[in-house]
Amino acid sequence: MAQTAFTVRMDSDVKRQFDELCKDFGMSSNTAFNVFARTVIKQQSIPFEVESERQAIIRRGWEAAEIIRQQAAENGTGDMTLDEINEVIKKCREERRQRKNNNVQ
Repeated sequence: MAQTAFTVRMDSDVKRQFDELCKDFGMSSNTAFNVFARTVIKQQSIPFEVESERQAIIRRGWEAAEIIRQQAAENGTGDMTLDEINEVIKKCREERRQRKNNNVQ
């Protein structure tokens, strides 16, 4: 198989750290890039998750919502209406204000 050169520009400190880590893995950075390229070809995708910070925030929000949904189902409150939920929130806020006022006085 014919060989070809591939040049990558990166921060010198990142390169140093990458070279050291690859050495710990028992391979060169050249071998690591070849492994990466072959994996991308085989899987037809990047072999790790790549997402923007905005997308990460959205994903964590959905994960949190799913946890809350599961907890509500376990607690028997999964069928509460929005009005009922808002009433519980209102009561919690009132109790918090009362506790805060009692601590101040």
